[in-house]
Amino acid sequence: MYKHIIRPILFKFNPESVHGFTFGVLRFFQKIRIFNPLIRALYQKQDKKFEREVFGIKFPNPIGLAAGLDKDAEAIDILGFMGFGFIEVGTVTPVAQPGNPKPRLFRLIRNQGLINRMGFNNNGVEQMVKKIKQKYSKVIIGGNIGKNKVTPNELAVNDYLKDLNALHDYVDYIAINISSPNTPNLRELQNKEPLTKLLTALTEENKKYDVQKPILLKIAPDLTDGQLDDIVDIVRATGISGIIATNTTIERGGIDYSEEEIKAFGNGGMSGKPVKKRSTEVIRYLSKKTNGEIPIIGVGGIFDADDVREKLEAGASLVEIFTSFIYNGPACVKRILKKL
Repeated sequence: MYKHIIRPILFKFNPESVHGFTFGVLRFFQKIRIFNPLIRALYQKQDKKFEREVFGIKFPNPIGLAAGLDKDAEAIDILGFMGFGFIEVGTVTPVAQPGNPKPRLFRLIRNQGLINRMGFNNNGVEQMVKKIKQKYSKVIIGGNIGKNKVTPNELAVNDYLKDLNALHDYVDYIAINISSPNTPNLRELQNKEPLTKLLTALTEENKKYDVQKPILLKIAPDLTDGQLDDIVDIVRATGISGIIATNTTIERGGIDYSEEEIKAFGNGGMSGKPVKKRSTEVIRYLSKKTNGEIPIIGVGGIFDADDVREKLEAGASLVEIFTSFIYNGPACVKRILKKL
């Protein structure tokens, strides 16, 4: 019903307006708890064989929701009832910010992709904490953290430390986002010296807590092999728990649009099926480079069970979806798990 009736109607409207409308509906159903058993019955598929333990956390299944959809942790319970093994919220920054000017979200319908230049629009980390405190389900939550646009890179460590300390007691793991293409100069933090400084500071801060939370690094798909080698060295040196591969790409290859159409979309990160191949290549490279010793969450172009298998066989321990949830609807996780 979603693909043939609901999606064609939704896709007639502006993508960001549809996102706002959809989250309004999700928030409504989340508040009316009488619907919870029905939603679980419709969308969840529970089976012990899907469970797996990664970086000390026992996940009910390996399919999570990537950061970017629920930026402010507004619908974590209802999304969990839709079958996700975990929900990654954010990216969140210390202070609320509006993000980049609109329009900033575009559908690549011919290729089942998206281009976004949202720019970390969010209500700030303190508001996110308030939302997470209201959680009533047992869904596993990852907190994806970033820096404010106005914060220069030389002071970025302070923003990430503020995020970590605010979220630490309320999330199951922390994801470090230094790979979004939509915040000016953010990707420069992936370079060896600033990244080592950042991850060292965060791991040292994490050690101050009685219960340390896994810290993961989310990387771009546009890195060279040499840069990936540096990433591996830094992850090993700092002792963080894993890597999320990958974020959106700034490349525009593999899509059926003219140069004029691509230019009209403008800057931004591309997700969905067009990034599938490159994300798998990065996962496979990192897995071989680390002999599979560093857990990887695979993200990028996952639409069906075959895509999940591809990422797991390449070396991922878990996967996350984002664009396919928009194209395939709320039953997509159950459908994938049934075929797995």
